[in-house]
This record gives sequence, structure tokens and C-alpha cells, in this order.
Amino acid sequence: MSTVIPVYNRALLLLDSVDSVIAQTYRPIEIILVDDGSTDDTPDVLADLVHRWPDLLRVVRQANAGPGPARQRGLDSARGDFVQFLDSDDLLLPEKFSNQVAALLASPKAQICYGRSYEEDHSKRPVCREGPMRQTGRVHRHLFPMLLVERWWTTSSPLYRRSLLQSIGPWRAWLNEEDWEYDARAGATGACLCWVDKDVSVRRIHLASEHLSTGGTVDPLKLLHRAAARQSIFLSAMAAGMDTNRPEMAHFARSAFLLSRQCGLAGLETASRELFALARRASTPLRRFGPDYLLYGILGSLLGWSSTARLILSVYRLLLRRRGS
Repeated sequence: MSTVIPVYNRALLLLDSVDSVIAQTYRPIEIILVDDGSTDDTPDVLADLVHRWPDLLRVVRQANAGPGPARQRGLDSARGDFVQFLDSDDLLLPEKFSNQVAALLASPKAQICYGRSYEEDHSKRPVCREGPMRQTGRVHRHLFPMLLVERWWTTSSPLYRRSLLQSIGPWRAWLNEEDWEYDARAGATGACLCWVDKDVSVRRIHLASEHLSTGGTVDPLKLLHRAAARQSIFLSAMAAGMDTNRPEMAHFARSAFLLSRQCGLAGLETASRELFALARRASTPLRRFGPDYLLYGILGSLLGWSSTARLILSVYRLLLRRRGS
């Protein structure tokens, strides 16, 4: 059993995450800590952890490259048949591995096992554990079609067979939606899921200064990464046999259209145009040739995609003001 934990400048939070893996009732385990170019005292904390648990922990260091490459670096070093990815501020519950490995061994066709994950918001007092988060309290046999709506579990919930991960290609070096895109490639294989009716993990929020998803609607680089992820997610959905008649695909098309406008507002002409084309491609023929798409496409071709996005935003704000008056 291999657990991969990427870390960047989160020394104190990391201690809790590592402790939650050490506390697992399942053995044997290994923990691969990937230091993604930390500039604080994280390297010293990692050295102390390895000194305390030399038989369980290994440290891999790399120049700062983001969560995707850090997870891939850890995966490349993994020796176990099962792989757990864990963010450095989240927690596993003690019976997670025992319950999920048992479920996978009992279901040879299943490639991923997940269970109920919860969330703790540490900006609130008292801190409450809420959930199950997203779809982790429900049974799904495959990642799609729900994966078209959102990444419907948290990073800590699934336990993967390593053989599946070796078949889908490496993590992308993106700052946003790299985890959603990664699971979409797993979904493209038709990988079967199994679910355990157990509490398995906790996502903690508002513990660190800033999350990588912050600014994802305005930061040009993050928008470009999101745009690339959406293109790949759509291709994975098609490979999994999804079609444009599904309501989940309609949701995906609307989100791609919104992202197109966000890219336009950020001055990303090419990304905006390509996402608009993706939104139309993901829509039903009736919707694809509807008045909103036709008008936006004509304006984008004539005025440019950035100007069109700004124009539509101005019209929308004007309508809101009139409704409020």
C-alpha cells in the first residue's frame, strides 16, 4: 500500500496528515513524501519524520512544479499494488485502507474504491465535520457520467489499483483541474468502481494561506490550464461512451461556455474561441444552433472573443441594474 503526499511549505499541517496514515490499521504501508521545492522549514520536518519512521517513510525532492508532477514523482517511486493520493492538509480515517482493500479484493473487476469523505471548515467556530461531501455518500459504478458535472469526490476518498494508474498516463503539470482531468482519463478506460459504506477521510479547508484554485476565474495561467483540462475531459467522456443527449453533458457544455467567457475577459482569445467551440460540440444539435450560441459566435468572429465577453458582461450588468431599480 503506497500513499503519496506532495507538500509545499506546509510543515505543520503535514504532520497531521502523516499521522493519519501511520494510524491506519492496515499493513504493510509506505508513505512517499514529495517535497515540491519548499522554501520554509518543511525539509527539516521531513527529515525528522524519516528519522522517526525510517521503515515507513521516504522523501523525494524536486524543484517546484505543482501538485500534478509532485504526485507523479511519488507514483513513480511507489511499490504497492494500491495507491492513495493525499493532500498535505487532509486526513485519512483509521480503517480506510482495511475497508477499501478488502472491498477491492472482493471485487476483482473494480479498479477504484471510494467511501464517504467529510469536510472541516477551520474558519468557523466551533469546527464541525460536515458531509458526506459531493457524491461520496452514493453508489456509482463508473466515474462518468457524473464526472461531467464535477470531480465528485475529494482527492483523499479514492483508493486506486496501481495497474490502472500505470495505464492512463502521467499527471499534468497544471495548477487547476489537473485532478479532475486525471480521473477523467481513468474514467475513459471504463474502470469499474466499488463503494464502501464507511467514513474514510476528511478534507480540511481554511488552514493554509491560499489554495491553488484561488484566482482560477481570473488568473490567465490558471484559466489556460482549466481550458486544457476541459478539452481533455471531453475527449475522455467521448471515449467512455458519453453522448450529447445526457443532462450531465449539457451541464458540461454550459460550464465550458462560461469558461470561454472568463477566458475572453482575461484576454485569452484563442482559449476563449476554442472553449466556445467545445461548448457547442458538447451540446445537442438543437442547442448547438440556438440563438445564444449563434449570436455569441457571430459577435466573437466580428469583434473578437475578448471584446464579445466584455460586451456581454456589460449588457448583463445593465439588465441587473434595471431589474433592481
